[in-house]
Amino acid sequence: MGLITFKTFDNSIDAHILKIKLESEGITCFLFDENIISVNPLYSQLVGGIKLKINEEDLVHAKNVLLELEQTPYTTEDEQVISCPKCQSSHIESGHKSMKSVGAVLSAIASFLLFIFPIYRKDVYKCKECGHEFELKK
Repeated sequence: MGLITFKTFDNSIDAHILKIKLESEGITCFLFDENIISVNPLYSQLVGGIKLKINEEDLVHAKNVLLELEQTPYTTEDEQVISCPKCQSSHIESGHKSMKSVGAVLSAIASFLLFIFPIYRKDVYKCKECGHEFELKK
């Protein structure tokens, strides 16, 4: 019975969400390298991200739980399914870090010249079907 890396993350929030879901399904799991990345996010690439590890025997069950989570569509506060405005697909990714704006380009240039972590990134939804990035209009 050995531990295997099931999934890696670049932030602890997403890692804890999946960890809690897996534990609610009876799967024992552990997070590795969470503290070092929380203290300094620049180390994420160096250590390979936050690793969610599970027992080898739980792999099939964990994959089924992850597949179920990925297939559940995102909804708004009033339970409306969020869909892509371009292709109407409900297969979207939440929290995508977009660099497709003037502010993001300027931030990337400044971070390159000043050797600092990029300050400006916008969180948007991204369609898994057509790749379109969009924000929800309120």
